[in-house]
Amino acid sequence: MAHIVVFTRNTPDTAAKVEVGANGAVTWGTAQLVLNPWDEYSVTEAVLQRDAHKGKATVISIGGEAHSDALKQALAIGIDEAIRIESPAEHDPLTFATLAAAAVRKLGDVSLIIFGKEFVDSNSDAHIYMTARKLGWNAIGAVSKILALDFAAQTLRVERMIEEGKQVLSTRLPCVISVLKDINAPKSPSLIGIRKASKATIPVWTAADLGVSVESPAVQISAYRNLPVRSGTCQIIEGSSDQEKAEKLIDILLKEKAL
Repeated sequence: MAHIVVFTRNTPDTAAKVEVGANGAVTWGTAQLVLNPWDEYSVTEAVLQRDAHKGKATVISIGGEAHSDALKQALAIGIDEAIRIESPAEHDPLTFATLAAAAVRKLGDVSLIIFGKEFVDSNSDAHIYMTARKLGWNAIGAVSKILALDFAAQTLRVERMIEEGKQVLSTRLPCVISVLKDINAPKSPSLIGIRKASKATIPVWTAADLGVSVESPAVQISAYRNLPVRSGTCQIIEGSSDQEKAEKLIDILLKEKAL
């Protein structure tokens, strides 16, 4: 059976105002937590491919209880089952990858993992490739279109975006991919889906359940800092002609040793 896994999480609304306190801590104020925007595309693609191949789609989130909302939204969109993996509030990409890979191994029959491009609250995608490395699977990022997917033959062909244009790649399953917004038009939760998701009981796995140990994060963020306030003066150059203004500008730049 075609089994697809998608990882997601809750992130603060991107329209929220971020404030950095004097102690270097970030506060989001009363910002609402929402499904990570990039994951709207990965969740939708998992549902579309599940439907196309008559398989199964599972969504997993790593973190505290707050991430259950993201899981229920994914269920409302059409994902079959959800799992939350308990982890420390602050975990680095390596911890994420360790838990993610262990969860996929526990499920046992997964052929494709789909991630959104990144998590918007950290602008990080390292967890994607670390997860693939932990599993020993191939990974393809920036996928804009799945051209061919054959679970029986265990093959995948995709189109991905690069700076120079587009690239077509083929690989063997199992595989990890991350998708861009070009991949699809995100599905909205249906009324039936919302009702079903609200009644769903989401199992919680721990590191012990997965047979792994979670060490202290290898990378820790010590503090955030606001950008220093920039000050400057504005000088309006006047003249009777553009040539005169240009000459005055050149004189000023030469005096300031900017040229």
